[in-house]
Amino acid sequence: MRFSQKVGKTPVRAQLQIESMDNELRVALWNIIYKQFFEKKSGLGDDYERIIKYQEKIWAEFFKRPINMMQRDLQAVTAFIYTSFFNDDWFLIYDFIEFICKEMLSDDSYVIKALNNILEKEMSAYRIIKGEIVPITDTTELDEIEGAIDQTETSVYSGVNTHLKSALEKLSDRKNPDYRNSIKESISAVEGMVRIITEDEKATLGDALKKITGIHPALNEGFNKLYGYTSDKKGIRHALTERNSSVDFAEAKFMMVACSAFVNYLIMKNPHKNSGQ
Repeated sequence: MRFSQKVGKTPVRAQLQIESMDNELRVALWNIIYKQFFEKKSGLGDDYERIIKYQEKIWAEFFKRPINMMQRDLQAVTAFIYTSFFNDDWFLIYDFIEFICKEMLSDDSYVIKALNNILEKEMSAYRIIKGEIVPITDTTELDEIEGAIDQTETSVYSGVNTHLKSALEKLSDRKNPDYRNSIKESISAVEGMVRIITEDEKATLGDALKKITGIHPALNEGFNKLYGYTSDKKGIRHALTERNSSVDFAEAKFMMVACSAFVNYLIMKNPHKNSGQ
């Protein structure tokens, strides 16, 4: 907090930026993006080629413009991207950040960490997980989801990983969020996990949980109830009532976090399965 804010001369932000992006947030995000992709660092020919390569990808794949119409002038193209960044709607800026995270950065990039730090500092309602911009700000919840996806990126858990990523994608879609199917994917990840552990490809979650030893009874009962919630005649997985089923973000987020945490727990309890990589 600045001195002027402490003495009440300038306002202190007290609310998350949900459907907006103020100038301070845009500037902070742009500074990181500019330094990573558009700043000249050496003045050598390879530096020029590096920036051109980034600009061409953004020009052709994000803005969907003909590559032959792009100027070979670094400053001019950077100015075009800059103008878009500071004039477009808030959700288009997140589209752009999501694009560079997915297409131009690795998941463990320090740039993503720096962007997340800015999102937190400037009270954005969003964070970056595996290239997706998600409406989750709690670090514990973020760690559980990211940990589950990381730990299942092996051949033995590939199906579980696919379900988790699909759940995250459906939860984080800012234009057309699909909360119902996000919940389906989350519970399917757990179901796939217990099938691997019990080596029974046809087992339901309820049946498989009975066969796994070492799970605390309360935790076992809790997930049986969650499974019942998604499977009864009025629940999430019943195709005939999908049109009448009302599911909101809070439910989908809870299931994503809870199922990710349970996947992490099951992997910890059954480390020998990792040998199947």
